[in-house]
Amino acid sequence: MFNRFSHVHHSLAARFIAIASLIGCLLTLEPFLTRTLPLSSSVASTSDGNGASDFSVTFIDIAERAGLTAPTIYGGVDQKKYIIETNGCGVAFIDYDNDGWIDIFLLSGTRLEGFSKGKEPTNKLYHNNRDGSFSDVTAKSGLGRTGWASAVTVGDYDNDGFDDLFTTYWGQNALYHNNGNGTFTDVTSRAGLATKGTRWGSGCAFVDYDRDGKLDLFVANYLKFDLANAPEPGKGPNCLWKGIPVNCGPKGMPTDTNLLYHNNGDGTFKDVSESSGIGKVRERYAMTAVVTDFNDDGWPDIYVACDSTASILYKNNRDGTFADVAVETGAAYNEDGQAQAGMGVTVGDYNGDGLLDIFKTHFADDLPILYKNSGRAFFEDSSREAGFDHTRYVQWGTGLADFDNDGWPDILTVTGNVYPEVEKYFKEYSHKTIRLVYRNLGNGRFRDVTAQCGPGVLTPHSSRGCAFGDFDNDGDIDVLVMNMNEPPSLLRNDCINSTSRGANNWLTLKLIGTKSNRSAIGARARLKTGEHLQAQELSSQSSYYSCNDPRLHFGLGANTKADQVEIRWPSGQTEIIKDIAANQIVTIKEGSGIVRSVGSRK
Repeated sequence: MFNRFSHVHHSLAARFIAIASLIGCLLTLEPFLTRTLPLSSSVASTSDGNGASDFSVTFIDIAERAGLTAPTIYGGVDQKKYIIETNGCGVAFIDYDNDGWIDIFLLSGTRLEGFSKGKEPTNKLYHNNRDGSFSDVTAKSGLGRTGWASAVTVGDYDNDGFDDLFTTYWGQNALYHNNGNGTFTDVTSRAGLATKGTRWGSGCAFVDYDRDGKLDLFVANYLKFDLANAPEPGKGPNCLWKGIPVNCGPKGMPTDTNLLYHNNGDGTFKDVSESSGIGKVRERYAMTAVVTDFNDDGWPDIYVACDSTASILYKNNRDGTFADVAVETGAAYNEDGQAQAGMGVTVGDYNGDGLLDIFKTHFADDLPILYKNSGRAFFEDSSREAGFDHTRYVQWGTGLADFDNDGWPDILTVTGNVYPEVEKYFKEYSHKTIRLVYRNLGNGRFRDVTAQCGPGVLTPHSSRGCAFGDFDNDGDIDVLVMNMNEPPSLLRNDCINSTSRGANNWLTLKLIGTKSNRSAIGARARLKTGEHLQAQELSSQSSYYSCNDPRLHFGLGANTKADQVEIRWPSGQTEIIKDIAANQIVTIKEGSGIVRSVGSRK
């Protein structure tokens, strides 16, 4: 999260160029430093005519009218004394009752001073009423825990047909079994997932790493934090930001190790962290985890965004072990060889070559990074080539999603500073900031279209996790956002869905594994319309500590059908389905093809 104190020394020439560029940027931007619109405007080419002017997407925050009114409490409002108060938590879209409508699960924090009995903030489960509103069913569900929550992952670990929940905490993590009747049971201890002592769980992901059809569990740990002995703001070299006393860390705090649990198939898990090689990667401040088969060999790998240290790419060796190959694959640092403050991460095929790329967000005054997958087990830092520029915003949750259904995934990122006490000294570093939206131009570049995307984007918040999905089943991607000490945002995508060629179409795939894990986590879908290729992979965590709608959504542009959909299941089996009509949600069962189709509610 905080890339505040580390510096990499480069050649004199490189430093001269960097300083000259910085001076030029500052001179150019000085008149705009107090604006609330993003400084990160890209300069993508519009030679194809596909620029910002015809991006037909507006986001409206309907959280209040949808019934999402309870604030997410997380640390102090005007001051953050310790780092435990700053990171916030994730959110999840989950269809917990299998009715075909996506429900909402929200994590929560607490405050250092605590709350009186009966007034404690808790996690929240909201049931989708299918009319744009949600009902709070937390009390019945059994999910109402209070604590310093971090991340959530969703998956059917026992293959009983109902998705379960795993959440990480500063303290004890929790595995909630979905009982199939609207209730969940905490089975953490029974499943063998309780940890000794207090650890700070961060990113987590269900993953069938050995392809036996049962979901295993990866759990990252951020750092070792002892509240009783934590230094106070300004009381050390890692406790200042721009000269202002702030909470300390992560630099100067001890790191922890990551965990891997193997699913025994009887409701229990076995800790294989050391034997698998997962726990052997050390000296990292690990944050969001995402499952991605980066080398397309049919075996799931794990990428972990790390704060102020090199990111991790656990390559699956196909024998139950992993090796960190982030450095040799180019996914550990940026093109200047610097470790960045990785927080949020998303995976997708932004350039239509069928390969999965990585987009990662960072701290203020740094560049978000776009790792382009070369197809040769190597990633290229394509951030500047794609049109991204430096920004003053602290960036968190993010997603590659085709908001206008033109067949090219766009990017939305939520932001928010971690130091509310700083803005009285530096107005340009506000605690609450806007969201950022980048349109994919279809030529390898993006254009910043934030200013035209409506009040849901331009209203400032201090946000952390966000999830992407079609909560109202109308054929476009909406966004659920966690806001610090405020109610969440539910950004409804009011996509006009029109181009000069007519309405943009779409197709959504709900995948069910049989030989594979039932949630189909790790499945890869490649969709063809004419010569255009799109690829997506089903992961159980993305963005920042969050979990997206498990259905894979593809924009089709003017095409009225998908010519071909190829699904490579986690088991290794490949299935091809041709000529699927647009504008519907289709359920595909491994080995059986399409078993259900539902049209849009539009």
